[in-house]
Amino acid sequence: MPRLPRLAAVATATVALTLLASVPTAASEARGTSPRPVAGGEPTVSDPRIVARFDFALGQTPENIALGPDGSAYLTMSFARQVVNVDKHGNRRTVATLPPVANPNTPVIGAAAALGIARAHDGTLYVVYATGTRETGVWRIKPDGSAPVQIAELPPNGFPNGIALDEKCGALYVADSVLGTVWRVPQEGGTPTAWATGTALQPIAPPAGFGVGANGIKVHKDAVWVSNSDRQTLLRIPVRHDESAGPIEVRATGLDGIDDFAFTGHGDTVLAALIENHEVALVRPDGTHKIVLTARDGLSNPTSVAVRDRKVYVPSASYFAPVKDPNLLLARLGKAKKG
Repeated sequence: MPRLPRLAAVATATVALTLLASVPTAASEARGTSPRPVAGGEPTVSDPRIVARFDFALGQTPENIALGPDGSAYLTMSFARQVVNVDKHGNRRTVATLPPVANPNTPVIGAAAALGIARAHDGTLYVVYATGTRETGVWRIKPDGSAPVQIAELPPNGFPNGIALDEKCGALYVADSVLGTVWRVPQEGGTPTAWATGTALQPIAPPAGFGVGANGIKVHKDAVWVSNSDRQTLLRIPVRHDESAGPIEVRATGLDGIDDFAFTGHGDTVLAALIENHEVALVRPDGTHKIVLTARDGLSNPTSVAVRDRKVYVPSASYFAPVKDPNLLLARLGKAKKG
């Protein structure tokens, strides 16, 4: 979920903002359209195009993404409480709908929302559902079409957001934006453990921040990487041999409005969604970054990124864009020589 002001639910699952977020400056939008080579033999992002558009009025706000082996995208539609599959031609089908909650009391947003998503090799999907009730937690969606099942309950006063799966260890990691915690949940379900905590994962209280800390999360090379929206940082948490968390390392700063992210390959180069300014940044292993996609390419509050087979997928939820245009963007990733 993005670094958002408080939201209120309204009829037909739409949402309204009580505060306005910043919009891209003229200089930001003037950075040009693709292709955009990055100096030093780094990846390039080119040929952006919108492959699917959604209906904001129906709560179709694509929040997070997992990819299937056929290149199709599984998207959580946060306020519709749905998982939707979109193929490379833009065709879509509803995979599952999470159950309604009578009186949601979700921190930060006030409404029930489907947030992070991860996919196992057998096609099982794991989705984070934040409700402010006992339904808050991790839900499993099997590929057989059966109804979603809650496999882990997380604190209702928290805001579980991004999710990452480590099938080698049989563990799910969930970033809690309000409690500043990375939860570890057995893949088969069960009692969550507060795997990592600390100031680096904590939000910053208003008015200095928006109360949204740990947000996006990925497992990468024996470590769990986490973004912190309020602190504008990208963090790395080593996984020790006993599977406990090592010391939290700050790997990049100054990433204004960072939401979720993805690695471009086996190295530590990242593409990060910067929700407030409608941008995607390429974050280098040394922590510096460069904007590679903007609103001119079709981004409208981008929330997450996925990479596969030299393709970049970017969902935009359009939560607080002046013009509501929730969509899925597809671009080409140039071959990386380094990183």
